[in-house]
Amino acid sequence: MNVKFLTRTAILLAITLIFQFLKMPQLITGSIVNAMLLIAAGTVGMWSGIIIGLLTPVIAFLVGIMGFPLMIPFIMVGNGLYVMLFSTQKNKVIGMIVGAVVKFIWLALSVKYIIQLFNVKVPLKIVQAFTFPQLITALMGGIVALIITAFLQNYFKTAKEG
Repeated sequence: MNVKFLTRTAILLAITLIFQFLKMPQLITGSIVNAMLLIAAGTVGMWSGIIIGLLTPVIAFLVGIMGFPLMIPFIMVGNGLYVMLFSTQKNKVIGMIVGAVVKFIWLALSVKYIIQLFNVKVPLKIVQAFTFPQLITALMGGIVALIITAFLQNYFKTAKEG
């Protein structure tokens, strides 16, 4: 890790947290957070996106945005899978789609089955939030990220040449 990596990751994390603090509906906030994960991965590197994906659910809980702490490790894994699958594919569109589907399946299974293995009653509102909306927000955020990342990569390339 170098100063550029840390600085860019910190800036992207701060932007992500600002959107979380606005407490907009899940469709908007989730899409933006997912976009930021892939923007970080696409412009700074896979580990930048993973770091942001690990920190955002913890911070969301600590500041009272998320009220079901048992989901934190599952969200962290889902975010990590989303970023890794995006980052490791040459075709970023395919990587984003596969990452979105895997994240959705992981979170849906987690909230419906894994947590229930621990004999925890999961509120219906939480189950609903961590099933189909996760696919929609990952895909919407992924589309936004692909557009912004392409623009930023072009900008960085032009800036180096100029």
